[in-house]
Amino acid sequence: MDLDVEVEPELDPFSLLLPLPYRVAIILVLGVWAWGLNLHYLSLIKIDVPALIHYPHRHSSTLPSHHLSTYRLAALLSIPLVLSLLFFWTATHGNARLVLAYEVIPQIYLVFLVLSFLLPINRVSRTGRFRFLSALKRVSVGGLAAAKDGKFADILLADVLTSYAKVFGDMFVSACMFFSSRHSSTGKPDRNCGGQYVVPLIISIPSLIRLRQCLIEYLRVRRHNSGKQIGEGGSGWGGQHLANALKYATAFPVIILSALQRGYDPNEIGIGEAGLFRLWLFFVFLNSFYSFYWDVAKDWDLSMFDSNERNNPEYPYGLRRNLWFRARGIYYGVIFIDLLLRCTWSFKLSPHLDHFNDLEGGVFVMEVLEVFRRWIWMFLRIETEWVRNQRRPAPDDILLSDFNGKVEND
Repeated sequence: MDLDVEVEPELDPFSLLLPLPYRVAIILVLGVWAWGLNLHYLSLIKIDVPALIHYPHRHSSTLPSHHLSTYRLAALLSIPLVLSLLFFWTATHGNARLVLAYEVIPQIYLVFLVLSFLLPINRVSRTGRFRFLSALKRVSVGGLAAAKDGKFADILLADVLTSYAKVFGDMFVSACMFFSSRHSSTGKPDRNCGGQYVVPLIISIPSLIRLRQCLIEYLRVRRHNSGKQIGEGGSGWGGQHLANALKYATAFPVIILSALQRGYDPNEIGIGEAGLFRLWLFFVFLNSFYSFYWDVAKDWDLSMFDSNERNNPEYPYGLRRNLWFRARGIYYGVIFIDLLLRCTWSFKLSPHLDHFNDLEGGVFVMEVLEVFRRWIWMFLRIETEWVRNQRRPAPDDILLSDFNGKVEND
């Protein structure tokens, strides 16, 4: 703690209340609560999530349910977070100099957060935490388990990581500033800390992971079709996996162009600021609507974009024949929210909201909204996989196989 630290004039009221390390911690803990809610609701409507992700079932009625164990872990993480925040607010009183000086308080909580997943605490979801770390280790290098070993879980985890990409970038910024002699981690975030392209590289890693998984899927299909490996891959030639890989590849131009706009220098880039913005706008539009199409047509198997099937009188408009959620409005509501939150970049087109993403409060809201979008996406993604398994007696490897994005007729 250095009470003589220079006060940064740009430290805004929101950062005085919630410095960057706390914002990162809050979003990470919210993710644990969100997963517990996923498990809880899906279990109430008789969707066996542990079976889908190849997680061991409870062998005793005395053991807590999976969602209860997740809630316990979330509570373990939340209570110290609240106490840490209260202590930080009491110590700083909203004083900018004290906020910068007491940066160690939120950093201690972030260390606790990491250790909570690493330490072998038996009574707090030990098996779940260790399986999560094992899967994280596997997917962190773009790995993908076989279908019988929990491939669906690996895909879900990697997709969740893409929604946390900016949070991971902020986590790095927080650590970089903490160890920097020129910054305080509770000050105005310096997203060029470590170099102009370090944070964009970190943000791109989750998309690289999913892209590599898609290529692994494609190669498995090719090996299966050539007869070199039996029991792996799906039907067709694997083109849908390449199309999915392309979807993740469209994120890279957006990340690169965003970094160039942040540190814009016409002498280095060789393109005008307006031209750079238009180029960014093209790629962010492509990425957003390609991803939205994939959510609806491929991840959820809905017929909204299929002109031959969406008006089928056998099921509600734009949906599909087999639906697990009784309330049809759930599907339409999730589609609408997904589209809305896929297009938050459009704030930059509004003369009244164009600086929203430049405010620290705005950045935090955008990161929370993306986690929320992924949370509701998860309900329909798991429901879709459950329907596929219910409709197909032996779905050894149907994830993203080359069928037309729908469950086949009887």
